[in-house]
Amino acid sequence: MDDNPVMKAITWFAEHFIGLFNASAEQFLSLASGILPLLMVMLTAMYAITTWIGEERVNHAVRWAGRYAVTRYTVMPFLAMLLLTNPMAYTFGRFLPERYKPAFYDAAVSICHPITSLFPHANAGEVFVWTGVSAGVTAVAPDEYALLAVLYFLVGLVVILIRGFATQWMTAILIRRGGHRETFTKYDEAYAAGQIQGGVA
Repeated sequence: MDDNPVMKAITWFAEHFIGLFNASAEQFLSLASGILPLLMVMLTAMYAITTWIGEERVNHAVRWAGRYAVTRYTVMPFLAMLLLTNPMAYTFGRFLPERYKPAFYDAAVSICHPITSLFPHANAGEVFVWTGVSAGVTAVAPDEYALLAVLYFLVGLVVILIRGFATQWMTAILIRRGGHRETFTKYDEAYAAGQIQGGVA
């Protein structure tokens, strides 16, 4: 029976099939005792801070960040992702004129992974991206982990700024080429009059 190739194949498959689930269970236990409690505590802390500061003050800070192009594509996406996390962060786009919303979305969606290096709660469902990036450094030079996290985040800010400007420029070209100037002029007038999407005056 030991020499039977079919039985050997079945035995090998059964051992490795169970082994896959054993490895998955071990990984789950390491997450349950490591990153999951951290994520829950950070999420709770951010919601508590937002509540203590007050929704109106948070909205005011976000509106201020949306006034200037540099802060619109750095500070605003960062605050959105930090305070509301993914995917609710994109709702901060309602504070912007219509012509800037695509660029804000591009910047916000692009900070999803770099922000997890310092604030893993912001995109908890995809923390595996950062853990994959940092795995080599953690194994080879664990003392450089913090430096990598900071650099990863700072490079992310530079990238979202570039992407924000590029998308804003492309949006302007598409508005002009598509003959939508009048429509967006009306949107701008409505925005200037305080008609912000989402019912926030």
